[in-house]
Amino acid sequence: MKEEKKATRQSYGEILEKLGEENKDIVVLDADLSEATKTSIFAKKFPDRFFDMGIAEANMMGVASGMASCGKIPFVSTFAVFASGRAYDQIRSSICYPNLNVKICATHCGITVGEDGATHQMLEDLALMRVLPNMTVICPSDDVETKYLIQEISKIKGPVYVRLARLGTQKIYEENQTFEIGKAVQIGEGTDATVFATGVVVTEAIKAKEILEREGIYIRVVDMHTIKPIDKEIIIKSAKETKKLISIEDHSVIGGLGSAIAEVLTEDYPCKLARIGIKDVFGQSGNAVELLKYFGLTSEEIVKRIKSE
Repeated sequence: MKEEKKATRQSYGEILEKLGEENKDIVVLDADLSEATKTSIFAKKFPDRFFDMGIAEANMMGVASGMASCGKIPFVSTFAVFASGRAYDQIRSSICYPNLNVKICATHCGITVGEDGATHQMLEDLALMRVLPNMTVICPSDDVETKYLIQEISKIKGPVYVRLARLGTQKIYEENQTFEIGKAVQIGEGTDATVFATGVVVTEAIKAKEILEREGIYIRVVDMHTIKPIDKEIIIKSAKETKKLISIEDHSVIGGLGSAIAEVLTEDYPCKLARIGIKDVFGQSGNAVELLKYFGLTSEEIVKRIKSE
């Protein structure tokens, strides 16, 4: 991994501008947070295709569905707590039910929102979004992956929810890396354990891998950038090839990545899965890095769990 850090929301803003140049059907809607969500980059370049809907997220989703029904490709952004929570009914009934081509790219997800505190730390969005029929759910881990997957979702038809972070993350992948929606990325070939990770904590899983290698314990990290459709093949393969399975996510342990993996294992290859995440509590206000430590979403916790399981 490279030391330089960039938030996936920044990567989203940058690639959105590029997509706007390539496809004139792309329009962008935001709920008075464009500087934070980085859709302001698109707005400056294409002011006639950018719509600030104000603090009216439910209406924004309805407008996006209308635009999609007319052939436009709306990219809709606000903080995750508002995108998936406040506008849930509109997403369900006006976007997913008619299977419209709306891309919901929500920023400021998870505990790493930091000082904004429990009211803004959306820990339930993966659970809410993946249960919706027709919805694809994406959670990229670094700059390269974010840009590639945003381009990919612009090409597919149907609703997509993308989970983007406020916190800067280290660059994991080289610029020539390719990704496929629904296909996870395996990092390493270790057989002592598999760590399934998504979003900002993929870097923590890779750090744990490096720590354990120095102690003669060899694990693999699986970057689950797509939560739905989940990559069943790599889950079952990892279960067969490694001695221990652990999932880690900046999300509630209920309904997110760990739950999605457990569902696959229960039906296709029953075995034990240890889940690291937020343990059915609300978040707290604090520095993002300190909160990761407080809630046990760190490489140290992964190492500890692998040794103790």
